[in-house]
Amino acid sequence: MPAATNALRLLRTPATALAVAALLLTACSGGGGHRAAASAPPASGATAAQASGTPSPSPDLSRYYEQKLDWQGCGGAGFQCATMKVPLDYAHPDASDDLKLAVSRKKATGTGKKLGSLLVNPGGPGGSAIDYLSYAAFGYPTAVTSRYDMVAVDPRGVARSAPVECLSDKQMDAFTAVDTTPDNAHEISALATADRSFAKGCESRSGKLLPHVSTVDSARDMDVLRALLGDKKLTYVGKSYGTFLGATYAGLFPKNVGHLVLDGAMDPSIDALQSSRTQAGGFQVAFDAFAKDCVRRADCPLGTTSATDAGKRLDAMFASLDAHPLKTGSLGRPLTEALGFAGVLTAMYDQSTWPTLREALTAAKKGDGAQLLKLSDSYFERDEDGKYSNLMYANAAVNCLDLPPAAKSPAAVEKAIPSFEKASPTFGKALAWSSLSCAYWPVHPTGQAAKITAKGAAPILVVGTTRDPATPYGEAQSLASQLSSGHLLTYDGDGHTAYARGSTCIDDAVNAYLLKGTVPPAHKTCT
Repeated sequence: MPAATNALRLLRTPATALAVAALLLTACSGGGGHRAAASAPPASGATAAQASGTPSPSPDLSRYYEQKLDWQGCGGAGFQCATMKVPLDYAHPDASDDLKLAVSRKKATGTGKKLGSLLVNPGGPGGSAIDYLSYAAFGYPTAVTSRYDMVAVDPRGVARSAPVECLSDKQMDAFTAVDTTPDNAHEISALATADRSFAKGCESRSGKLLPHVSTVDSARDMDVLRALLGDKKLTYVGKSYGTFLGATYAGLFPKNVGHLVLDGAMDPSIDALQSSRTQAGGFQVAFDAFAKDCVRRADCPLGTTSATDAGKRLDAMFASLDAHPLKTGSLGRPLTEALGFAGVLTAMYDQSTWPTLREALTAAKKGDGAQLLKLSDSYFERDEDGKYSNLMYANAAVNCLDLPPAAKSPAAVEKAIPSFEKASPTFGKALAWSSLSCAYWPVHPTGQAAKITAKGAAPILVVGTTRDPATPYGEAQSLASQLSSGHLLTYDGDGHTAYARGSTCIDDAVNAYLLKGTVPPAHKTCT
């Protein structure tokens, strides 16, 4: 559902957040316990719109709900690994087509009464939940990790779970460098050609899987895992796109909702074009906050006058990169405008990255694009050996299946550009062109924008950050109001998502909900 571009597919959870997890122990594990009774999953073809209703009768899925997971120690530090089977197509389950999903677990560390399993998802779509678990198991408050087994599953199509594949690493290098602000018909054609080639690559390498990686499919997989973990109710923390996954689950299985934390929430009721435009506005808010902080510093590479002037100087830098890409020393690849743009956006997700961005922009002014390129590489999950994760491939596959394309032609993008530039003078044009990529996708979308009410679900906690770049605060407000049992918790601050990111106020409120089921009072705001 997040906006997707030709060379820059906007993530609801950035690679930089996942890089934190990579610094910790990466493990592959899962949960166990008594098998809970399986509930009837919805019929195949259910969409996000249908997620607010009651699941329809479906084929017999007992062999999936009754499988036994074989847990094995892995990675040290108490992590365990397992593999679960799910049907490729829930409407027509066939053992010969089953997918194998990687599951991970780190058991509760405390000696008190255990509360079951806490499933986590970092978003994306396309982010590895197993990589993120390495962070959550140690980075979440001890009050929670001591009582819950921390669990993750890489969603279908992602990382270790039947990953979607599209391009070679060299092809991906070329793809990420394509001009995202075309100035003439030739450049527009090149951008459209890149999008078509990307889509064809995905069809060629992963054609059988592409129709079956929707958010609804992954939500069904989560219910299978809930049963295999022995939990009658699902307890879950979803970040960013993970909030859409969690809300979809609640709509499909409202009676199976335990404690759901939806942090950095997405609004399922808005279409792809509106989502892209709203996100552009969110990045503008984040950049303005960065610029205001920067211009107060004597060494600000965007000047020391005003945030408005800083934006103009960044525009000039992008224009210079468009005309004359920078050298990057031993990195070898030139820093194009598109790659520089990705590098700047990467730093908008977390204010702790602002100093890195200032240094990178300072170096770029002196003719060295290496630091901005490194930021861009972290966004795309490109390692030092030039290998990419499948993050961007899964991101496109899920996005293009979940919603009809935001734009069906370059002409439609050009028509939308003024509204994008109004929402974001700095990023609007490039993010408008992000609307094009799903136009060439080889599989028709199965979802559509619609409210999710999850009538009958237990209280659900929605967390929104006022200056969140990737999931603007208004989306959290909207989701909390849509959910029949939604409760909004506000963080008045910067960055993407709020829980376990340094706010004691937010952590205390979320912990009280996870441990005791206590929702915060109406209009609760943390600073």
